[in-house]
Amino acid sequence: MTTWFRIYHEDEDLWLCFDADDEGWATRQVDVRGADAQPVTAASLEEVLQLRDHADPAAMGRYERQFGVLSDGSLAGWRDQPRAGEISAEEFERLWAAARPALDGSP
Repeated sequence: MTTWFRIYHEDEDLWLCFDADDEGWATRQVDVRGADAQPVTAASLEEVLQLRDHADPAAMGRYERQFGVLSDGSLAGWRDQPRAGEISAEEFERLWAAARPALDGSP
């Protein structure tokens, strides 16, 4: 079952928002900073795997500089983080839809 949730890192004023699979691994991640929710990360496991399997390391580096780095481990225990909470699929999709073009340089 897919779970959508967020974790707050106060020292960085950063919300990490996840679309996680039933095993607790991130399939997509959006990180936003500050009161204006400036996108920092909008990375997808599907894209990362595609690049890993079919592109060179330079392409992966370009992707990570543009869209950030996807968390690479189980997110089990996220509920124990301060200010952690579930978000709706709609909220995650809204964040994703805003972050991707912002990081892509598209309108």
